[in-house]
Amino acid sequence: MKHGLPAGGTALTLSLVLAAVATGCAVGPAYERPSTVDISQFRQALGWVPAAPADALDRGPWWQLFGDAQLNALVAQVEVSNQNVAAAVAAYAQARATAEQQRYSLLPSIALQGSGNRSGFSGGANSSGSGNTATGRVADNFQLGIGASWEPDVWGRLSSAADSAQASAQASAADLVSAQLSAQGELTLNYLSLRQVDAQKALLTRTLTGYQRTLEITQNRYTAGIAAKTDVLQAQTQLANTQADAAGLARQRAQLEHAIAVLVGQAPAHFSVVPLPPDAWQPVVPDIPLSLPSTLLQRRPDIASAERRVAAANGQIGLAKAGYYPSLNLTASTNTSASRVAELFAASSGAWALGLSALQVVFNAGATGARLSSAQAAHSQAVARYRQTVLAAFADVENQLAATQVLATQQALRHQASDAADQVEQQVLNRYRAGQVGFSDVVTAQAAALSARRTLLQVMGDRQTTAVALIQSLGGQWAGLDVVAAH
Repeated sequence: MKHGLPAGGTALTLSLVLAAVATGCAVGPAYERPSTVDISQFRQALGWVPAAPADALDRGPWWQLFGDAQLNALVAQVEVSNQNVAAAVAAYAQARATAEQQRYSLLPSIALQGSGNRSGFSGGANSSGSGNTATGRVADNFQLGIGASWEPDVWGRLSSAADSAQASAQASAADLVSAQLSAQGELTLNYLSLRQVDAQKALLTRTLTGYQRTLEITQNRYTAGIAAKTDVLQAQTQLANTQADAAGLARQRAQLEHAIAVLVGQAPAHFSVVPLPPDAWQPVVPDIPLSLPSTLLQRRPDIASAERRVAAANGQIGLAKAGYYPSLNLTASTNTSASRVAELFAASSGAWALGLSALQVVFNAGATGARLSSAQAAHSQAVARYRQTVLAAFADVENQLAATQVLATQQALRHQASDAADQVEQQVLNRYRAGQVGFSDVVTAQAAALSARRTLLQVMGDRQTTAVALIQSLGGQWAGLDVVAAH
């Protein structure tokens, strides 16, 4: 049976509600991205200019700039196995689900309800003992109804909540990218440090070979009676100390290998079953461009996350302001009943209802105003954190640019110092063999040469780690962009 819609006053009420929805206005403030300090360019590199968040830009496989196949294979495991990244993925999925839930609140909800029951009554023998038998009757009753409810978002309360949830989901997406970039950067740093330790170990191995020969020379000279016992003792001391340094490098390497295992989601014991074998270090340092487009800094996920949290806080202000206005709810329902299920859809009896309800808080001792003040304060806090994040981002880039320039100069000077120290070592050793200088001069020259070599390796490693830090501070690599590289 079809049931008509109501006419008259109820229809007029519905029309007024729909008109209010159509002309209703949100009470929350329109979102505007907060301004930041005006920085025309970077101090350490002319032509670099600031920009707003654009974290959707491609970051590229920046770790491939170091030209190491083993590193590429390890980084590929980070997104799959790293537990911090897995937690960020789950947090993003949760934020997306919350945003969808808020969007669904803008739509009407429809519910279907059905019921069925059987009832009966019986009468016993009368008190006169007439012998009448008991009589009884059973009745079935089935009901089917459908109802709908909708809360018109006249004051923008629901849309403010949906906008806030959406901004929070976008912030979680940026947090996910930040977790991935952090894990990739940490693994790259640990791997490059491990290869630097391998280079230090190879250097000490070569040095120990030379020290062993020096000990043999002093022992022969002592046996021949042309050298003092102190020469032998000094050579033994130098050899033992260098052997101890080599043993210490083994501890550093093991720690770095364990850290890499954790980053790729493996237990160190399992990862060490197939350890990273010692390999030749490739001290590749990516060319640093003389000028880069400002869009590189835009990709930093922490900037994007902070800005999206400002938008989320802005939505909470609108949600709090809506508390000053009444909430409306529109409901409609229709139902039928019959004694048999088959007759429900052809029943002659039915009922419908259409209603409008409004709820206005009259007095809550200033709770609504307190919630609004709290939301406004949270927004101010988010703005301050966003601006601080932008400033910190500029400082990060400036620091790495300065370090890049200084370390390049230092490497050239350290290389000169190492070459000179090597020559001094060889000349002093030749003079010692000729009996022109004492062994103390040999020890001093050898120690200076070894220190210069190790310092040179350290500077070369620092240049690599600084390049990683610069790439992370920019949010990714610059490959494929129109830049001019410095050599």
